[in-house]
Amino acid sequence: MESNVISVGQIYKNNYNADKAAILFKDERITYACLDDHVIAFANFLKGKGLEKGDKVILDAGNSPEFVYTYLGTVRNGAVIIPVNPMLTLTEMKFIAADAEAKYIVIHEGVLQKQGFTEETLGEALGVRVITLGEATLAEIAAAPRDDFDLITDSSEVSTFLYTSGTTGQPKAAMLSHANLIANAWQCNVGLETKVEDILMCVLPMFHVFAFTTCILQPLFRGGTSAVVEAFQPKLVISELLTKDVTIFLGVPAMYMVLVEAGKQNIVFPKLYKCVCGGASLPVEIYRLVREINHLPIIEGYGLTEASPASAFNPPSRDPKPGSIGQVLADMEYIIADENDEEVPLGEVGELLLRGPNVMLGYYNNPEATAEALKGGWLHTGDLAKKDEDDYIFIVDRKKDMVCVAGLNVYPREVEEVLYKHPKIKDAAVIGVEDKLRGEAVIAYIVLKEGETVEHHKEIIRWLKTQLAAYKIPRRIEIVDDLPRNSTGKILKRLLKEQAE
Repeated sequence: MESNVISVGQIYKNNYNADKAAILFKDERITYACLDDHVIAFANFLKGKGLEKGDKVILDAGNSPEFVYTYLGTVRNGAVIIPVNPMLTLTEMKFIAADAEAKYIVIHEGVLQKQGFTEETLGEALGVRVITLGEATLAEIAAAPRDDFDLITDSSEVSTFLYTSGTTGQPKAAMLSHANLIANAWQCNVGLETKVEDILMCVLPMFHVFAFTTCILQPLFRGGTSAVVEAFQPKLVISELLTKDVTIFLGVPAMYMVLVEAGKQNIVFPKLYKCVCGGASLPVEIYRLVREINHLPIIEGYGLTEASPASAFNPPSRDPKPGSIGQVLADMEYIIADENDEEVPLGEVGELLLRGPNVMLGYYNNPEATAEALKGGWLHTGDLAKKDEDDYIFIVDRKKDMVCVAGLNVYPREVEEVLYKHPKIKDAAVIGVEDKLRGEAVIAYIVLKEGETVEHHKEIIRWLKTQLAAYKIPRRIEIVDDLPRNSTGKILKRLLKEQAE
């Protein structure tokens, strides 16, 4: 890996071109020189507020240039940044503030107002000092000194805490070093074969590591451009794709139906030549629609918070394998392992284990969970996978999501892929619930396409019987208006299980 920097706070200086656009936001064209000036100003402002090396800083803001400035300016002070979802409740925020031992929160004025707090009441509730990103603060930052400094001297120092989604128990803070994130930005450049002239759309929420690494850090490291969009609104996304000359769109599976619908209306994006999908498994049917209607390739990838996050992509210069996450990224190793962490034979299913420079240092103040996750020097992903003779990896399902019906393993993703092929089904999720006779039973939740109706769920079951073995057929099919998702589009199967029980 070729890198001229050891701190994430200066990642954009790896390929520095002062006059080139680093960020496009609404009507703003922010050059690399302007970005540098803003980051230095934010770093000095925070230092003036008493921020010291090792302090933990919560960042609570939506997609904006100020998010980037705060992030990079914070870590230049040697502090640890903790990006959070602006939709978190006060109870969730209290847990993070206490668990991370945070001293500060930088919060956008709009988020503060939406939550119904003042600086004083929020600070008292969380036990932290509050810095609100509003007009007064931004004016103070603009007047801050421009002393160019960076307190990071060792790239192995922690730069970021990222809280896992907490699908089982309380969320944990994955500790990512400067080296982890810089390495992953480089790995994404190599894996996605990006070019310096590329303009990548960042419409995914920046607080999520998939967005920040692939849509922000990656182009900044490469010397490219990020077109930042505040939120995912279909008309806005289509407009930005057209007016900002976006060349690479990065999204989660649910977002791609917007491109499909635009294609059906003969809307063409002349500069767009590559799409990247992450955050959740891409249904093969959506992959097919984008290829056939938009004539665009979707590069499916794979990652997890603990790996900064990108770990695999389908190589763009080779024929993709639908349903595969591709090959592991440069400088990474992997094995498909059994319960004893021994590699299984080619084509057999086992847990995907990873190691490489992008893998986290561990979980903050949680040595037991760290030892379990990094046992034997391998990151245990919890994902069941298999590989083929070309070293392409196929995720079969989450280890915890696998359903055991009368001793036979059922992988929900396999059933979901079949459901997506049904002409009336728009969305699907499959879970397992306890069953006294067979151990577990399969239940499917489906969302119908607009205008479609099903007289009885048995209609779907009869169709499934022509596609799947009997033990894989859902015992029950629930037709719902929509499926619960998190901010990155991943279906919250935990909520469906609670509902089913």
